[in-house]
Parts: sequence; structure tokens; C-alpha cells
Amino acid sequence: MRTIPPGLAARLGGGATTLARCWRLERRDGTVLGFTDHDRDLAFEGTTYRARTGLEAAEATSELGFAVGGGEVAGALVSAGITEADLVAGLYDDARVETHLVDWSAPQHRLLLDVATIGEVRRADGAFVAELRGLMHRLDEERGRVFRATCDADLGDARCTLAIAPASAAVTRTDGALFVEAAGLSGYAPDHFARGRLVFDTGANAGLAVEIRAHRAGGLLDLWQRAPRTIATGDVLRVTPGCDKSLATCRDRFGNVANFRGFPHMPGNDAVLRVPRQGEPGLDGGSFFR
Repeated sequence: MRTIPPGLAARLGGGATTLARCWRLERRDGTVLGFTDHDRDLAFEGTTYRARTGLEAAEATSELGFAVGGGEVAGALVSAGITEADLVAGLYDDARVETHLVDWSAPQHRLLLDVATIGEVRRADGAFVAELRGLMHRLDEERGRVFRATCDADLGDARCTLAIAPASAAVTRTDGALFVEAAGLSGYAPDHFARGRLVFDTGANAGLAVEIRAHRAGGLLDLWQRAPRTIATGDVLRVTPGCDKSLATCRDRFGNVANFRGFPHMPGNDAVLRVPRQGEPGLDGGSFFR
């Protein structure tokens, strides 16, 4: 049961109410933004909640027990201080959002309605709708190791143990979004950087990273997603190679099979579910690889 502060309860019980909603958004980089659907700015607990942002609650649900509740909040890009480029760059992914019900005539009378995180964000025609996921959605997240045939480590991390040095080069040709040519990478064999990571050191995307879909001869890189901001000729980038996480690649390309973090000899679903036939070898409970 939610306890309503006496001061706010008295105002809710009056003949007229002076209520507004306020949202406090905290990104993972520590940036804090405040928004309200009131027609003037409000401030409390060190955060200023900006009005005239076009932000409004679009939908809200609450669930009992461990069911995941949530809702949606809608707003106009730029006018709410949230730009499309920042959304594409992932700056608001998993951001914490507090929803307050506030008496705008006396903001000290307020109630914390919900704490959620931002999930899927839909953008269209200069506006956005952000999904708010309740705290219980954390219980649906994958935790711990996953037992699978392929490696579950990331190339170069502490479990992989390999020291992977990135290659640095400047953009010599690009379409500004999904394609990059870097002549400084022409000495590398095709597919060397496929599934790898590209980090921009300079330019409009400085500090941002994207994943590489394909690497072709001549230092041609295709990206999985559009760069958040326009890529320009001369932008300096760092590129690290990728790995398809198979045992053969770990053994033959990187010579690191001793640290392979997969289970390549696990039988797949076909082997588990197939019907045994009389006299068929390999179905006696022993190893498939003996």
C-alpha cells in the first residue's frame, strides 16, 4: 500500500487540485535532466524540472507481485532537450527515470510514483515515445554464464586474455552513415575487422562506438547501424578486430584455444531430440567424439 504524505493528501482531498507530473531522468554517464508537464519550471531536491518541453505521460501500468509494470512517456525532440542524435547514440539506453506527482503551488508536497528505466524508444516526425520498464524487469535479464557451443567471452577481455591492439586510421571516403573507407587499413586482410568495433576519436561522433558488419579489401568497412552523427572525411577512428566466437577461429586465427570459453562438444537440439534407430552408432550414452 502506498502511503501519501499528509500535506499532499490534504490537497488531494480539496475541492480543487494543483497537480503536475515531474520526471527526473539520470543517464548512465551521470547527466541529470528534469521535465514537467506544468506550464512553468519547478525545482526540488537540487533538480530543475523544465516546462514547455512537450513531454507528457502517454500510458502507465502497475502490476502486483513480480509482474513487470511500466508505461510510456512521449515528447518532442529538441524541445525536450533530448535530440535524435543522442537517442541513436544510446546515451539514454537504460537511463533511470523517477516519476513524481507534485503540487506545483507548493513543490514540497509531492509523491514519488514510480522508478523505472528507459527501454525501447520509437522516433518519428520529430517526436519520440519512450518505454518505461519497471524495476521487476531486471528479474528477466540474463545473469551468469550461458552454456553454448560458441565462446561467451569478448575478444580481448579478461576471460579471453588476448591483448588486442586497435589500429588507427583516418576516413578517406564515406557515405556519412553506414560506410567508411580508411586507406590506412588497406594492409589488413579482408574480414580481419568483421564483427569488430569502431571508435571515433575525432569528428562529430568523437567518443562514440559502432559495430562493424563487414570488412572488405582496401580498408572498406560496413557498419551494422548508422552512425549517430554524420561521418566526415578526415575523422580519425580506432578499429579492433572481431571474432565469430567459434572454436576453429580461436584455434587457427588467434592460437588461444586454451582460453576458449565455449562448449563446442555439446550436442545440439537435433541430437537431443532425434529418435534413435536400431543399430545406429553413437547413441549409447558415450562421447560423440571418442
